[in-house]
Amino acid sequence: MQTADELQQPLSERALSKLKWRCRRGLLENDLFIARFFERHESHMTNGQAGAMETLMDLSDNDLLDLLLCRKEPEPEWAGAEVVALLHLMRTDGAQRPAISPSS
Repeated sequence: MQTADELQQPLSERALSKLKWRCRRGLLENDLFIARFFERHESHMTNGQAGAMETLMDLSDNDLLDLLLCRKEPEPEWAGAEVVALLHLMRTDGAQRPAISPSS
């Protein structure tokens, strides 16, 4: 088990790359939420957030989508504070459309 200090440490570039690969999903809707989250937060992701993301990635696509769309809330048996906080960020970021660049 990691200490509180270790959980707050920035995620290494290699660990981030592995996590992004692990986060590829079968449902486009999930991929959009995840991609928008990474666009905004990958540069300052922590080990704790990565662990929370791994927990969410263990869910089925439909269960993950239900959580992201606020159709249900995470179960306390498997979702600690890090998972709840990460899910809140993903819901907020995923609901917003990415900015369109002027050259588009």
